[in-house]
Formats: sequence, structure tokens, C-alpha cells
Amino acid sequence: MYMALLVKKRIKNFYKNKMLNEDQQLLFLQRLHRLLNDGYSLTRALKILEWDHSFVQSTEIITKHLTEGKYIDEAFDQAKFHHTIVAYLYFVRFNHDLITSLNKAIYMFSQRVENRKRFIRIIRYPLVLSFIFIILLLFLKGTILPSFLELFQHSQESSNTIVLAITFIDILVSLVLILIVVILASFFVWRLYLRKLPIEEQMTYVKKIPVYRSFVRMQTSYYFTTHISMFLKTGMSMQTILKQMISQRKLPLIAYYASLMEQQLQNGFQLDPLIINFDFIEPQIAYIFEQQQNNDMLEHDLQAYADYVIQNMENQMKKVLTLIQPIFFCILASFIIFIYLALMWPMFQIIQTV
Repeated sequence: MYMALLVKKRIKNFYKNKMLNEDQQLLFLQRLHRLLNDGYSLTRALKILEWDHSFVQSTEIITKHLTEGKYIDEAFDQAKFHHTIVAYLYFVRFNHDLITSLNKAIYMFSQRVENRKRFIRIIRYPLVLSFIFIILLLFLKGTILPSFLELFQHSQESSNTIVLAITFIDILVSLVLILIVVILASFFVWRLYLRKLPIEEQMTYVKKIPVYRSFVRMQTSYYFTTHISMFLKTGMSMQTILKQMISQRKLPLIAYYASLMEQQLQNGFQLDPLIINFDFIEPQIAYIFEQQQNNDMLEHDLQAYADYVIQNMENQMKKVLTLIQPIFFCILASFIIFIYLALMWPMFQIIQTV
């Protein structure tokens, strides 16, 4: 009996020391949302979630900070939940509607998780095949082609072809290694240096990345329209809404744009001429602000546009992911053709001289 309790305690401690990954965070939100919809209080729902040992540490952290009087977004932030989730829970401070905020957080975060899984599924096999073909090319260069070079040393044309193939493999392997180093270096530079820069300087670098900047523009437009429309539902004035958007820290670009908009209002100007000059806000949003002066209609139009942006973003992501496999397989097909030519072309040249 004592040993069973000891093992149970150790298992519980093991799970308590693990933070939740993105899949677990999504599952946590979905279960919490379901329990709240079934009429459970937040405190009771968190207790029930502890039945899953992997959720123990997170629920204890959230409960502790809520007991101390912290907001729910602050509690989830302390439990290391993703900033997208925390950003949506920030609305609960004002609309006191946890279920709606959780629902929106689940929808947005599930898209992120699903896209990540889809990307891994799509890229897994091409990467494995690419690795195999790189090994095959190195084997070809290190063993077979030198043997061919010795075998066909009396044929100048065949020797030149083999030397050209060896040179091409050297260049290709060097380019692959350089590409890997550049990607890893860029990742670490972004994590350790660029993310610490002011948001204006960060966006200067993002604008130089063609595909990524389009994704950031759509994502920022979605967050921007969603934030304002949800705040408008609470009956806040635009000035108050912008102050609240500035005060949140999980979406720094949104906070930066909100600060510029607040200055614009304080100077007595309309917002649409300013918004249209934002690099990471879709220009249609400026048109919505220009056309709608009534807060109720503005809230309705912004929410409709947010739905359009999220659908468009999802479609664009699917298109990008769909193109990855064909591109990889075309490259691999080129490798196969190259290997075939590297092996057969010298023999063909020898046959022609006979």
C-alpha cells in the first residue's frame, strides 16, 4: 500500500514538473470551455481538470494567481500559456465573458496547432528523402565516381564528365550546409537579438521577408479588428479602447499601432488616413473606419472583416503548404536524374568512341 502511494506521488510530481505543449494547451482550453458551458464554476472546473495528471501544475498555478486577485489572462500567462491565448483572455477584464473569449482563443489557437501538424506531415517525408539522397550523393562522390574516374582515365570526355559531376556534388553539399547554417543563425539572431529591439525596428526586418510579411499583415489585421470589435461590444469609447490596447503586452505591434491612433485622436484627426499607412494593416480596414461613424455598425463590420481575414489566412496557409511537397519532389527528381546521368553518361561517351 505504501509503495503504491509512493509511486502515485512520484507520477504526480513528474507531471507537475512538465509545462504544457501547444497540443496540451489546446486540449486544456477545450475541456475548460466544455466544463464552463456545462454550468461548472471556474474554480470547480479547474479542480476537475486536475484529474488529468498532466494538467496539475498548470491548474495549480492558475488557481494560485486567481486566488491572489490576479486577472485570468495574468494567471494563464504565469502558467506559460501561448501569448495568443493570453491575448484573448485579456478581454475578460472588460466583457466578463470567459466562455466567449475562450471560444475565440480555441478557434484561433486550433488553427495554429492544425497548421503546424499539417506542415510537419507535409515536410516529414521530403526531408527524410532529401537526407537519404544527400547521403547517396556523398557515397557516389566518395566511392563510385572516383572508381569511374580511374576506369575511364583514357577517355578525356568521360573523365571531364566525372570531374564535373564531382564538382557539382561538392557545390550542392556546400550550398545545403550554408543554407542550414543561415537558417539556424537567423533563428538564433531573431530569438536572442531582434526580438529585443523596439517594435518599429523589428517590423523593418519583417518587411524584408516577402512571404512572412504577408502572413504578419493578415494576422495583425485579424487581431486588430477582433480587439476593437470585442471592445466596442462593451460600450467603450474609441479613446478608451485604444488605451486598453496599448496597455496589453502580448501583441506589441497592436499596442504600437494603438498608440499612434490615440495620438491621432488627441490631435483631432480621423483615424482612417493614419490606418491606411500602417504597413501591417490591410487597407480595407481604413475604408471601414471611413464609412462607419456609428460604433454599433463599426463593431459589426470589423467583426465581419475579421471573419473574412481568418478564412483568407487559412486558405493562403493551405496553398503554401500544398506547394511544399511538389517543390521538394521536383528537387528530388532532379537529384535522381543527376545520379542517373552521372553513372550512365560516361559509359555512353565510351560507347560512342568504340
